[in-house]
Amino acid sequence: MDPIDRYHQTVSDLLHQIATHERGAIERVGGLFADVIARDRLIYVFGTGGHSYMAAEEMTWRAGGLAAVHPVLDPGVSLGFGARRSTAVERTAGYARAVLGTYPITPEDVLLIVNAWGINACTIDAALWAAERGITTVAITSPSFARQIPADHPARHPTGRNLADVADHVIDCRMPLRDAVLQFANLAQWVSPVSTILVAFVIEMLVGETVRRLLERGVMPPVWTSANIPGGDEANRGLIDRYSSRIRWL
Repeated sequence: MDPIDRYHQTVSDLLHQIATHERGAIERVGGLFADVIARDRLIYVFGTGGHSYMAAEEMTWRAGGLAAVHPVLDPGVSLGFGARRSTAVERTAGYARAVLGTYPITPEDVLLIVNAWGINACTIDAALWAAERGITTVAITSPSFARQIPADHPARHPTGRNLADVADHVIDCRMPLRDAVLQFANLAQWVSPVSTILVAFVIEMLVGETVRRLLERGVMPPVWTSANIPGGDEANRGLIDRYSSRIRWL
């Protein structure tokens, strides 16, 4: 197969694995998110690394997305302030603790930690910080990837622990070892990563399951309307009034 067909087939297979094998986990977490929203609390989302950062953006101010979402958009782990800087920060023990300590998250909320790799200091510290405070954590990660990385790899948390082992709920995004999935003759590097697609797929299934659970309870889901369609601004005005005092990024 040519690269287009190979990539299409690989991604399709991975998405099928998620939809089939992670259904139970997604349903459980959707119920948890519905609980949080029903009691008028927030889902905090922390993408604890360079490209994981996009997960918090994916769930924030998104057409068709949940409004009761507070992103942790920290510039330290953002690629927007430097690629090597981002890697250095995500490997810094204690950094996530300092960041999360500035957010008003409580045990009535939930912390979604998104990191497909699931090994770096920022990621593990975020989960440990939440556990120490009785805050429920949900992880979107690839346990199989983390298990294959040597204990002494410099990207690891000092304890050598994996996100899948310290989070309360885990959804496996099925990212393979290299993230990239295509090989070419005469090229050592693999190309065409899949982690962003897999993570976004999990996130949007969670959104749908959360909305289903809320509607079953007779609770109107707080959902954003696209600001790029007629009536979008008007539809969002009530949600802005409801959440802007509690979600700083609004």
